[in-house]
Amino acid sequence: MIRINTFRLIALIACFCSAVTFGRGSLHHQYAKKIIPGADQTSLYLNYLKGKNIGMVVNQTSVIGDKLTPSVDSLLKLGISIKKIFGPEHGFRGNASNGATVNDSIDPKTGLPVISLYGKHYKPTPFDLNGINLIIFDIQDVGARFYTYLSTLQYVMEACAENNVELMILDRPNPNGFYVDGPILDTTYKSFVGMDSVPIVYGMTIAEYAQMINGEGWLKNHIQCKLKIIKVANYNHNSTYTLPVNSSPNLNTAQSVLLYPSLCLFEGTTLSLGRGTYTPFEEVGHPLLKGKYAYNFTPISIPGMSEDPPQKNNVCYGIDLKNYDTGIIRSSGKLNLTWLLELYNAFPDKTHFFNAYFVKLAGTDQLRKQIEAGKTEREIRESWEPALSRFKVMRRKYLLYN
Repeated sequence: MIRINTFRLIALIACFCSAVTFGRGSLHHQYAKKIIPGADQTSLYLNYLKGKNIGMVVNQTSVIGDKLTPSVDSLLKLGISIKKIFGPEHGFRGNASNGATVNDSIDPKTGLPVISLYGKHYKPTPFDLNGINLIIFDIQDVGARFYTYLSTLQYVMEACAENNVELMILDRPNPNGFYVDGPILDTTYKSFVGMDSVPIVYGMTIAEYAQMINGEGWLKNHIQCKLKIIKVANYNHNSTYTLPVNSSPNLNTAQSVLLYPSLCLFEGTTLSLGRGTYTPFEEVGHPLLKGKYAYNFTPISIPGMSEDPPQKNNVCYGIDLKNYDTGIIRSSGKLNLTWLLELYNAFPDKTHFFNAYFVKLAGTDQLRKQIEAGKTEREIRESWEPALSRFKVMRRKYLLYN
């Protein structure tokens, strides 16, 4: 009797171990599934596009499949009637320098008219939308409030709402979607680098943010844009995602994308953050910091990246962040303010450290005042509350992913 039970027990243990092993394998397979952007899932939206005249808000990040075929080219080959292309900052092909005016043009590859939303106007006009049944928005965001594609989204939504045109968003992962941090924008300082009362890092995809724009009534006269969303598959806000295509000329590595929310504030100072080098947003410095830092770099004019970068042709001394462990940002869930405070304190000419752009990037005049007053990082962070916590609660209503 004892012997039979022993064998039976051994058999049960073997079956249990097999089940656990299979379960672990299945679990591992589940979490190892490839993230699939909305654009790649053509079976979900192709039939919806047929018979409609389509406009596409796209740039070089708007690609489909492992071959990274531009979505305009892919959909044209699939028989979709695309009538117009709308290009954001950096242009449809993504080769214009930061801040450079982009003119309307004809795309030489497709022959389609390209209407610039970073030239004469940011918002499509009724004439631009004439004859268009549906607009597709398919642009890779990086999750920082001052990244201008977010403002382009809002203007496109407003134009679509005013002209009764539906907007389809082919959603893409947010590489900085794993945290929420920074001061909430004061709408007194609303600009194209910050339009809404959100923190610097808002932790949402483009589609989630679009739902928030509608839900919070942020369009003019609180009008609503009709949205159709194609979600990202196998994505959540803790996912690690490396962009397959550079989101803009000066965000050309995974490192720069993760450092961008912390470092872009230096655009509002006299310091160089590496524009004019091939490692922008991975280094910060200034000629006046010579003797205080050994690391140095020299910004130059680089066509298509930075034609006239800050501190051009001057040797800058400062901080090298090319090997900085960005896992610290992920684990802390916080922007890095240390570099800004450290370099301000080290800079010998504090009167000329900041420029007028800093307040627009910060979204408030308080951060500059706090730094100049010698406030600690802890004191600065405490001033972001309770507004930051309120945003986090409000944000939950619009999340599409766990």
